[in-house]
Amino acid sequence: MIYLLLNKPYEVLTQFTDENNRRTLKDFVQVPNVYPVGRLDYDSEGLVLLTDDKQLQHRLSDPKFKVEKTYWVQVEGVPTEEALDQLERGVLIQGKKTTPAKARLLENVTFWERSKPIRFRANIPTTWVEIKISQGMNRQVRKMTAAVGFPTLRLVRVAIGPLQLGDLQPGEYRELTSEEVKQLKGLAKPVNTFVRPYKKR
Repeated sequence: MIYLLLNKPYEVLTQFTDENNRRTLKDFVQVPNVYPVGRLDYDSEGLVLLTDDKQLQHRLSDPKFKVEKTYWVQVEGVPTEEALDQLERGVLIQGKKTTPAKARLLENVTFWERSKPIRFRANIPTTWVEIKISQGMNRQVRKMTAAVGFPTLRLVRVAIGPLQLGDLQPGEYRELTSEEVKQLKGLAKPVNTFVRPYKKR
């Protein structure tokens, strides 16, 4: 079995083909028969897990396993404690409330230069926020920060469960260590849903 971690660059699709000739994973990973676990938006950056282990792929993609993903998000403005509390309690997105998250302000964050710089306004500061979620709604983190009044300017996924971005540069990938594979499989163990059979009295 093959298990890879890729640092997906900005404006790259989390798939191997595209009819519109946009950049895809194929531009960076030439390993046959591996597929991404879940998705990362075209305009987001950071960790993508790829594997040919279909059972693990299915389990890690299933929301019921609640694999925590960590994002470092550059937002417009400086989020208040109230805004962070809202993110943690859950916010309404299209009539549906997000599950509880973890959110905290970050200091001294430095990343590689993005191929297209963020929108910059001289009179509005930007702030980096760490957000941890185990849900997988479409563009969830961006919608969450917008819902509390602090739009996302840049989004980097820095961890999937125990797997860390580390020193991987955009477009680089590496194989997981045997210990990391073991940890990953531990995350994907099915929950015991045994129900005692009903007995007629």
